[in-house]
Amino acid sequence: MYNALNSHQPKVVVIGGGTGLPVILKNLKNHHVDITAVVTVADDGGSSGVIRDYINVVPPGDIRNVIAALSELPQTVLDLFQYRFNSKDQFFAGHAIGNLIIAALSEMENGIFDAVQYLSKAMQVDGHIYPAANEPLELNAEFTDGTTMKGESEITAADKMIKRVWVETHDKKHEPQAVQQVIDAILDADQIVIGPGSLFTSILPNLMIKNVGQAILESQADVVYICNIMTQKGETDNFTEADHVRVLNEHLGKNFVNTVLVNNREVPSEYIDHQRWNEISQPVKHDFNGLREMGCRVISADFLELKERGAFHNGQEVADELMNLIGRPNE
Repeated sequence: MYNALNSHQPKVVVIGGGTGLPVILKNLKNHHVDITAVVTVADDGGSSGVIRDYINVVPPGDIRNVIAALSELPQTVLDLFQYRFNSKDQFFAGHAIGNLIIAALSEMENGIFDAVQYLSKAMQVDGHIYPAANEPLELNAEFTDGTTMKGESEITAADKMIKRVWVETHDKKHEPQAVQQVIDAILDADQIVIGPGSLFTSILPNLMIKNVGQAILESQADVVYICNIMTQKGETDNFTEADHVRVLNEHLGKNFVNTVLVNNREVPSEYIDHQRWNEISQPVKHDFNGLREMGCRVISADFLELKERGAFHNGQEVADELMNLIGRPNE
């Protein structure tokens, strides 16, 4: 537990991927904390997937968004970094400039980890951004019907109930491993934050890297899970909050989640544009008793932000609660 009388910044490690991670990081940046973002490298969709297919680098999309969230550069520069070509050019159409920069640096620096450290300095990042591994990983899933499938987008599109997921290197000659800086950050953390994000395709790919999962189990930090507000089609249909945590615990073989942040504000069904946000289906069901049976402290509050006809986490409210949990007054 962080002591406010101490002069050191509390160390917060946030693990995940997808669109939820930058929202939390951008708001945590406003607090006097030492942030480390551990970002998934198992994405295979969109511009990231096309770049990965061409030059076999770690998919850069999630990393790009995290860099933009933690950067201190002017917004005009960030807008350029995030700009996505709408040209009809066969190669550039749909690509974000930041993805191309990260891909180029990965070749120049012989790996994604050093590339991101170099770019973090150039982009004046407030904190640390660590790819979960220094090489692209392939996500695999086994479904409850016994079939298996490879690839993040394919797994979600299969629309089957997932039993478990794991990650592999491309050559399958060695186990995926995180670099030592990732492990050190987890072991030295005051707080480890998991989520929000797609349970099986954004969060678990990080935890399934063996030394990452082991470090989380060994850490003395409070492990906080930010539960998704909505279920995700093809991944967590009809899930309760306890179902999310149960899946996390089963994958690491131990009840390791200490605290769960749960949104308690009702999502107005008439507001949600289900056609636009076709990856979501319904609000995650409450099961506070199920969470407590797994040893979780439950923090239930209004974490909802309604925008663009969708339901999202209010990053400021979540960041404020994370600071409350480590005993630091909000600033």
